[in-house]
Amino acid sequence: MLLQGIFPAVTTPFYPDGAVYYKKIEHNVDRYSRTPVAGLVILGSTGEAVMLSDEERRQVLRASVEAAYPEKVLIAGTGAESVIETLRLTEYAAALKYDVALVRTPHFYRPQMKPEALLAFYRAVADRSPLPVLLYTVPPFTAYDLPLEVILELAQHPNIIGIKESSGNIEKVAAMVQATRHIKRTVTTTELLQAYTERMNSAPASASQANGEQLVSVGELAGHAGIAVAAKPKIKTRQKEAGFQVLVGAAHTLLASLQAGAGGSVLAFAAPAPTICFEIYSAWRDNDIELAQAKQQSIVPASKRVVSELGIPAVKYAMDLNGYYGGSPRSPLPPLTAAQKSEIEIVMSGFKN
Repeated sequence: MLLQGIFPAVTTPFYPDGAVYYKKIEHNVDRYSRTPVAGLVILGSTGEAVMLSDEERRQVLRASVEAAYPEKVLIAGTGAESVIETLRLTEYAAALKYDVALVRTPHFYRPQMKPEALLAFYRAVADRSPLPVLLYTVPPFTAYDLPLEVILELAQHPNIIGIKESSGNIEKVAAMVQATRHIKRTVTTTELLQAYTERMNSAPASASQANGEQLVSVGELAGHAGIAVAAKPKIKTRQKEAGFQVLVGAAHTLLASLQAGAGGSVLAFAAPAPTICFEIYSAWRDNDIELAQAKQQSIVPASKRVVSELGIPAVKYAMDLNGYYGGSPRSPLPPLTAAQKSEIEIVMSGFKN
């Protein structure tokens, strides 16, 4: 699976009483699908996955995949503290046709989470996972930073295709990229070298696809003459070398991470502001570094304040300002004060979608 570009870290909306608001998941996912982002991450840290029951996680995954456009790569957060629970949710996500499993580091029993324990955990998951695995190290939440030597060892596993690195450490990103350059893998892409998903061929033909499609007679399908209907053409694919893929998780260091060798980013800041994040990536990809730097600098104050300091409640309020449904976080995450809301309105004023 090709993991390049911007991936919003999708939030989980709730009713005022704390119940999951599934209709708003569909609204948000549909709207993200209309933007130029590469895909979506469901049930990551920003999705408050640790606040959900097992059944709620499954229903969030289902509601999201049903609303997503087939060309968008879908990454499911399936990590749990044990191998068996991680695999159970991963298998469910695979049945829904998700593309990748995002597996965070187990961390609750931190004193015992030595390198050998993490190696055993990820190898056991990757050996049995029906989806390719994306390592997920997120020390701001887990207080555990997956060591570089463990990452390099796991990068050799054929079913571990990359990592989401959320420490914000540019030097570590550069070291990972450099140390894994020897890993050569190929991925299936579209003819335009964009990510190919299994859902592309299983999705129904749209009206726009009907132009130029081959007409197949219903009678031919039934063995006699009849009315002609449009048959959805099979997506043409090609192969591209991808290697071990590195995604980062800090918007305020997005450009520096791309320049260090990352292929893209999973961003909480892209939940309320996917367009500006994509513009940074696009300018970098087009080698317009001056434009990329200007856009990068424009988001630093907002991304630091909204995401790094105020967290999920602020991300959700920023979404409310931009036409997405954010709503309230689930308790015990605290609601924002009136002063904090006013501050977010100011720092987000330049990033309308």
